[in-house]
Amino acid sequence: MDIRALNYYRGQIQMNQSEPVRVLFVCMGNICRSPTAQGVFRSLVEKEGLSENIQTDSAGTIGIHAGEQPDRRARSIAKQRGVDLSDLRGRQVSSSDFEKFDYVIAMDRSNYNDLTSVCPRGSEEKLHLLMDFASHVGVQEVPDPYYGGAAGFERVFDLIETASEGLLQMIREKHLLDGTAKDPRTRCQ
Repeated sequence: MDIRALNYYRGQIQMNQSEPVRVLFVCMGNICRSPTAQGVFRSLVEKEGLSENIQTDSAGTIGIHAGEQPDRRARSIAKQRGVDLSDLRGRQVSSSDFEKFDYVIAMDRSNYNDLTSVCPRGSEEKLHLLMDFASHVGVQEVPDPYYGGAAGFERVFDLIETASEGLLQMIREKHLLDGTAKDPRTRCQ
């Protein structure tokens, strides 16, 4: 067996699966940080040719903005940076998301703590803070820009972009994704 075809996922050696890797980004309202993270990460995935291998979504810990577009300021900054958020709509996270997604990525410690309350036993290893994938930045959380101005949204975009690059690199390494194969079963030939 070719060692390159092995995948160390959840501490076990497994063959690559034909299912895509699924990533869920979560903030409080799902109108600023998590849709920005979804859009930025999705854009990186597309640029790397991994759209068939990685799927994204976003949600909020509260459902007050369910069905709404991301905040206009988040959409504006993202558009200026070449990322489209126009197709995204808010929704509330549920415990079933831990069954559907391989990674549940919280924007801050408060979101993380809220997620632990809906996380089914045995799924804790799926839960991460986004900034853990950019530890070199020295910031542990993505701050909520909602009550601030444009500079806050710019800073959030920068943090998300940096951490998304680290997250994508980890997923590529952990799941042996190289962006060249369309069929995940043929990645390591």
